[in-house]
Amino acid sequence: MTAPTKAPANPYLVLLAAIILPGTGHVLNRQPYRGLIFLFFMLLLGGFTLKTAAPDVSVVGKFAGGLFVYALSILDAYKTARVRAEVWRHRQGQAQA
Repeated sequence: MTAPTKAPANPYLVLLAAIILPGTGHVLNRQPYRGLIFLFFMLLLGGFTLKTAAPDVSVVGKFAGGLFVYALSILDAYKTARVRAEVWRHRQGQAQA
């Protein structure tokens, strides 16, 4: 028998944290470096599109690169949390059988 493992974070909590503050979803998933990398690229691409966008572009257009990476980081954090939760739940069911 293997020792019971600690339950992963709730995927909905990870989703909420990732929406509110970029990178915190990955921290809850115990992937802080991945969260920092996403945050770095958000700032990098947000700054790049800010500098290269035409003057008449909206604020969303000026930060489009950063917003795109932000959306990807939310999806990545939630997907990772969801997969970890399901794998953990499946393993717990096998341990009881």
